[in-house]
Amino acid sequence: METHETAWRTAYRHPGSWDRPFPPLSMVDLFDHSAKQNGNAPLIDFLGRHYSYAETLDGANRVAKGLHALGYGPGDRIGLFLPNVPHYLAAYYGILKLGAAVVNFSPLYTAAELEHQVADSGTRMLFTISASALLPTALKVLEQSALERLVVGSVAGALPPVKSIFYRLFSKKDVAAKPNDPRITAFSALIANDGKLPPAAIDPEHDVALIQYTGGTTGSPKGAMLTHQNLTANARQVNAIDPEPDMEDRILGVLPLFHVFANTCVLNRTVLSGGCIVMLPRFNAAQALAAISRTRATALPGVPTMYQALLDHPKIASTDFSCLRVCISGGAPLPGELRTKFEQVTKAQLVEGYGLSETSGVVSANPYLGEGKTGTIGQPLPATRIRLVDKENPAHPVREGEPGEILVAGPQIMKGYWDRPDADADVFIVDDNGTKWLRTGDVGQIDADGFVKIVDRLKDMIAVGGFKVFPSQIEAILYKHPAVKEALVIGIPDSYRGEHPRAYVTLNEGEDATGAALTAWLNPQLGKVEQVDSVVVRETMPKTMIGKLSRKDLVAEVLG
Repeated sequence: METHETAWRTAYRHPGSWDRPFPPLSMVDLFDHSAKQNGNAPLIDFLGRHYSYAETLDGANRVAKGLHALGYGPGDRIGLFLPNVPHYLAAYYGILKLGAAVVNFSPLYTAAELEHQVADSGTRMLFTISASALLPTALKVLEQSALERLVVGSVAGALPPVKSIFYRLFSKKDVAAKPNDPRITAFSALIANDGKLPPAAIDPEHDVALIQYTGGTTGSPKGAMLTHQNLTANARQVNAIDPEPDMEDRILGVLPLFHVFANTCVLNRTVLSGGCIVMLPRFNAAQALAAISRTRATALPGVPTMYQALLDHPKIASTDFSCLRVCISGGAPLPGELRTKFEQVTKAQLVEGYGLSETSGVVSANPYLGEGKTGTIGQPLPATRIRLVDKENPAHPVREGEPGEILVAGPQIMKGYWDRPDADADVFIVDDNGTKWLRTGDVGQIDADGFVKIVDRLKDMIAVGGFKVFPSQIEAILYKHPAVKEALVIGIPDSYRGEHPRAYVTLNEGEDATGAALTAWLNPQLGKVEQVDSVVVRETMPKTMIGKLSRKDLVAEVLG
């Protein structure tokens, strides 16, 4: 037995035991049980309009029957091309009730990106809304792909009555007209039924519930096949590390629901606990602060750039954060300085976690209460195993205390990639005991207390004259400079050394540090091969669809 597993068994910082089991459970059974338990309690607060568990269950049942009437059934792939709106939950759980699989698509996709993933996944039908930012794109894909049908919801119909009237009167430019096309069904028409449909037979451990496309740093995105058990296990694992699981939950839902982090921590875990999702269509710092004040939100899952944006907003000083039990940071490394400043200003606990699309969302987290470790991703969730292996030969473990590629095993690990057996062969390792391990592509270390630290991404490493340089280590130093707000380091081709590091930063408001001054400050703190050729000061930094810094987009922009 590895030393760190002993630490997880004997000195586990999360509540309960590390090696507890999570029996097979379908997403349908999880949702139905919670909906019946919580009845008229609010599941969604959408800009002040409440949707109860009973209403959402009824909507999901009607979606399932409506889809069945159109000829869809078990095994079909049905897409969601939606922002954070109430339609998402009814469609999501309705598709699962049908025995079909959900395919998540980002609302920020271009028609070409959407068309590619629709074709790759074999998505037959797509849910969207009548927003001008979405419907025209979906219509293009309907015309140019094998997509059979669109279901289109009304934005105004989901809003509180006063806001709905205002939207209809003053936001016509934001609404696209729904064409008169037999391939296009209104959401209201789809659910115009009694919702009575025999339940689909679901095998939780083998049936795919969600195809979640990876963001990836290189290559084209791959569809991670997440089973019902993968998703329910991860929701239960995240719920299990809450030291106060019976406390009232109001989760601020600003992370986009199409992202795997939100799928587990905002959606499925909240449904499991009987909580309420305070839903915002997208992240906006002013709206998020107002929602915290209005609803007395108890938890805020987010990415580091969201917490930075809240700190930058002038209304943060007048916002009462005493209602927040925990803020959970994921999606990207959390700079220690940002965590410290956020906790000082808000007095709210900010804990860092870690996960991947391939792991249903969450692998590890620092403890909500008690002593965590800044700069680490904490200890693994219950029933989750982590080991480190040689980066060049993953069959060989590394020596105790040395960095290595992180492998993960547990009930939340994906079934495999959709229609990519070649990729499966690259990413899975089966040990002598028959345990299936996922290669994460991340380099980490595990300390004597069983806390895991991410050193860097294998794919992000910069090769300098035969030496490997980790960008995150340079970025961590840059974040210590009081002028630096955001930092990314990439490798620039070099005819002699192969690559050399270059840093890109944005500055905090009111700061005017030059690139030359930052370079002169940074390089003496680095080893010779780590030293950057320059620090480039930018107005903005490229970001992903969930708001985290995008190294891939920066590389594409700089190197073409």
